[in-house]
Amino acid sequence: MRHPALRLYTVLSLFCAALGAGASEEPSFEACVADLGARAAAEGIQEPIWREAVAVTTPVPRVLELDRSQPEFTTPFSRYFGLRVTPGRIASGRQRFKDRRALLQRVQQDSGVPGHYLVAFWGLETNFGSYLGKMPLLGSLATLACDPRRADFFAAQWLDAVRLLDRGDLTFDRLESSWAGALGHVQFMPSVYLRYAQDGDGDDRVDLFGSVDDAMVSAGAFLQGLGWARGERWGREVALPEGFDYGLAGRQNRRSLEAWGALGVRQGDGAPLPTAELEAALLVPSGHAGPAFLVYRNFDVIMGWNRSEFYALSVGILADAIAGGAGLSIAPPDDELRLSMDQVSALQQVLVEGGHLTGAVDGLLGPATRAALARAEATLGLIADGHPDARTLAALGLELSPQP
Repeated sequence: MRHPALRLYTVLSLFCAALGAGASEEPSFEACVADLGARAAAEGIQEPIWREAVAVTTPVPRVLELDRSQPEFTTPFSRYFGLRVTPGRIASGRQRFKDRRALLQRVQQDSGVPGHYLVAFWGLETNFGSYLGKMPLLGSLATLACDPRRADFFAAQWLDAVRLLDRGDLTFDRLESSWAGALGHVQFMPSVYLRYAQDGDGDDRVDLFGSVDDAMVSAGAFLQGLGWARGERWGREVALPEGFDYGLAGRQNRRSLEAWGALGVRQGDGAPLPTAELEAALLVPSGHAGPAFLVYRNFDVIMGWNRSEFYALSVGILADAIAGGAGLSIAPPDDELRLSMDQVSALQQVLVEGGHLTGAVDGLLGPATRAALARAEATLGLIADGHPDARTLAALGLELSPQP
């Protein structure tokens, strides 16, 4: 005899199919959510919990707008960085680092993650807890789960959010999140909350919304789980020699510090690179006119938190500043072009037609598109830094008005 949850799953699945039968393409939102509920039932979540979760899950159209305009893909590094690593945030971060020194030292001892990194994450995620998000958690996750772009990932997140409700970590009267469903002081996705959230203040409960101690201990555990290397930096700003080959840039091109030094790369202040046994990749997020960075394996760990090079650079630079660093030697240029996703799509189409880019035209200016652009620039006799400045776009025959 089949388990009752499996019988219920079958019934609900047939119900979902019936709801979607008249649709020409994607099933309706209601059918999609019913299927999520059926999956929750089949996985053993208590019936009152999954039923209420389905009942309160409504679509949030604004989420799809935000998903299509993420600043990591639509904003140049100068603006992205300038809005996040500000003098005010640095000063606030230094004060919080001082105020919570004992807690942060304990977390570093346990996880290996220095406190100034934890404070940097906290500052970038929620401005030190001043804004934890106001979007409905289940509705936001379901809206993305029922959209084909990243359906599997967000369906899993919706189910994990319901598991948190079932486990008692969340309650139905406290289900506010970011637009993408991230929670609490350090904006954990539900799957991360399930696996890494810990009691940091000794009250025998986990509360990433109300307890900074819980949030910092949990953040350290997450970064440790992602592979944080004790005693190592995220990376550093560097100075490049005249005539440098920007084709060597990109996280896929890793070399030892000794090899980078042999190519004329130096620290940002002109000093030789350290002699540490580290491999590094070179990033030039604003092209040849902006700062350059060598990034180490802890940079990749930071990207395990957020898959954006701009975000990871901002975390590292903010962490350095919180620890007393002097800031960048070369500021990002203030005249970088801001391109919309449609404009990036037009650029990608030109790169595809020129044989420089393979894969989907998606409007996202990510590493693959930048590498393809660098190949096109080399063909055109331009500085091949993979950066879409006005000269490069004109040489490719594109007349794209910059976005405000």
